Amino acid sequence: MARLLQTPFLPSPPSLHVARRSSLPGHPRNGPRAAPTIQSKIREIFMPALSSTMTEGKIVSWVRSEGDRLAKGESVVVVESDKADMDVETFYDGYLAAIMVEEGGVAAVGSAIALLAETEEEIAEARSRAGDGSSSSPPPPPPPEASAAPAPEPHVEAAAPAAPVAKAAVTVAAGGGSAVHPASEGGKRIVASPYAKKLAKELKVDLGMLAGSGPMGRIVAKDVEAAANAAADVASAATAGAAVAAPVAAPQRSAAIELGTVVPFTTMQGAVSRNMVESLSVPTFRVGYTITTNALDALYKKIKSKGVTMSALLAKATALALVKHPVINSSCRDGKSFTYNSSINIAVAVAIDGGLITPVLQDADKVDIYSLSRKWKELVDKARAKQLQPHEYNTGTFTLSNLGMFGVDRFDAILPPGTGAIMAVGTSQPTVVATKDGRIGMKNQMQVNITADHRVIYGADLAQFLQTLAKIIEDPKDLTF
Repeated sequence: MARLLQTPFLPSPPSLHVARRSSLPGHPRNGPRAAPTIQSKIREIFMPALSSTMTEGKIVSWVRSEGDRLAKGESVVVVESDKADMDVETFYDGYLAAIMVEEGGVAAVGSAIALLAETEEEIAEARSRAGDGSSSSPPPPPPPEASAAPAPEPHVEAAAPAAPVAKAAVTVAAGGGSAVHPASEGGKRIVASPYAKKLAKELKVDLGMLAGSGPMGRIVAKDVEAAANAAADVASAATAGAAVAAPVAAPQRSAAIELGTVVPFTTMQGAVSRNMVESLSVPTFRVGYTITTNALDALYKKIKSKGVTMSALLAKATALALVKHPVINSSCRDGKSFTYNSSINIAVAVAIDGGLITPVLQDADKVDIYSLSRKWKELVDKARAKQLQPHEYNTGTFTLSNLGMFGVDRFDAILPPGTGAIMAVGTSQPTVVATKDGRIGMKNQMQVNITADHRVIYGADLAQFLQTLAKIIEDPKDLTF
């Protein structure tokens, strides 16, 4: 899981600090000396800004519970930003006195989500302040009306077991106890890592039936895997035993979609929505180009076994073309000037549950294709587990969007805010073409369409860039250097 050092918890107002020396009884100006009175020190835990576009965050899970002793640097809460799930750590020792935003709740960046007491004796006072709403930060915005009964988030709630036998197996794996385990906090909430929740959804394991082996009973990935394996063993045994014919469970309808319901945006969907609306303010234009891919296809077939991906090949080819056309790699943010970016960082769109994210292959023109492919696989795995660090998704200077693997022959992409261009890549398919000697031939061709910021990039710029890109793809010897 990605980890983030939280912005240091700001201290409470001056009245919560050690009293000023001159105001203490016993000071030379105040009469006889007496023991100093130390007032309580209660700090607020704020919703951190985990990306430059984040305006609010969602609490995925509280790693620790109210009253727990915390050490500096220890993970306290998992927050879902508009791009990823991240652990937030404390910079102070103390006690988690009061949780002000429960799991599943949303809070504005900078607003208080919990209170940290310096001593155990101050916990009651902190809880009193949380109940009175006397925090110095603004309260989080109220949830939308439509979220009174929100649809479960795929990465927050685990899917139900596929069949009764699987649930029974999970119970056995957990020790055969009751349905409430330490990680479920008395049935109130499930404390599990984001990856464990994602894995539970894929393997159809009920997290509520597990006892976590992580810190403070937190469910981790190995707990989910063990439960799934146990379920598989019991299912196999039940299939092998023909003495009793158990009824076959009917296929279950997907609980992820309920027709006719209104579903509020997730944090990521909200961010995508804002970015798409913002992009409407940029004057864009589009240019298409057809590229022959026979040589690229042959190269891919040759080196695929070494772990090379087509996404990495396209990113590498694009980066080499951008070296010769730096204006295509530029960006305009204020409408008054533009920047020739010093690095060529290729962002590639990846579809994940509930949204879209663009992991970035940094310095793609300088990295060899094998290292680039390994890096791309690592980024995709982290993106789908919502573990990307901010610099791994918000530093792109040029964006690729590839729907070719779905058989899409051509499409247009929307320009992401802050970038100069995005290229939409269609599938490579056999096409009847006329050869130079006037005959009919067959070649593999793909269509690419670029959407660009017309304030900075002009038609001739894109045309020249696409010509260079086509030459690189049609003679890809430089891609393996």
